[in-house]
Formats: sequence, C-alpha cells, structure tokens
Amino acid sequence: MYKIRKRMEVAGAHRLELSYDSPCKRLHGHNWIVEVEIQGDHLNAEGMLLDFTIIKKVVNQLDHDNLNALLPFNPTAENIARWICEEIQKEVSADMFVSEVMIQESEGNTAWYTP
Repeated sequence: MYKIRKRMEVAGAHRLELSYDSPCKRLHGHNWIVEVEIQGDHLNAEGMLLDFTIIKKVVNQLDHDNLNALLPFNPTAENIARWICEEIQKEVSADMFVSEVMIQESEGNTAWYTP
C-alpha cells in the first residue's frame, strides 16, 4: 500500500449558521491548514500514486473566497473536510482512495474526516 500526504494553507472567510449565540455567526476568516492523505496499491507509469497537483486543484478552490457563497452547506471545518474528500475522490482512479482529510482552522481547532 502506498500513501501520499499533501499539506497546504488557504485563506478563506466564513460565518456559521448556529442554533446558539457565538461570534462565529459573524463573517470571519482563517488561514486554514488542509492535509489530505491518499492511499492505493499501484503507482502510475511515472512512478507516482497521484500527482500532488490534483489535490492542490481541489483545495485551491477555497483560497481567498467566502466559503458561504462557494459551498452549498454550513461551512464548518467538519463539512469542509468532507467536501474536500468527496471532490478529490471524484478526480482519482478507482484503485485509490482518499483515506483522511484534516482541516485546522486555528491553533488547537482541528477536524478530521475519514470516509
């Protein structure tokens, strides 16, 4: 089994739809740290599991944007991690899979999605 992991930083703003009072209900921004892990059994003809630019293409869609306007759901870190996983999975071959996505919105606040 091969694994690759890509870690990137993107800047984005969001506001959360919450049932309780919180400053997160107001528009605010983060420098999000995103880490994606891909696993698979076979390398391609170039000797890679996957070109890292595939991951970068998906994650960079979030960079310097209002995530509420971009995404069709409440943009919590958990929901963003799931979305990244699903979008990357659409781009990879059937013999590999996204095994984990981590989103860190600030020091100490991290969410993981494992399909």
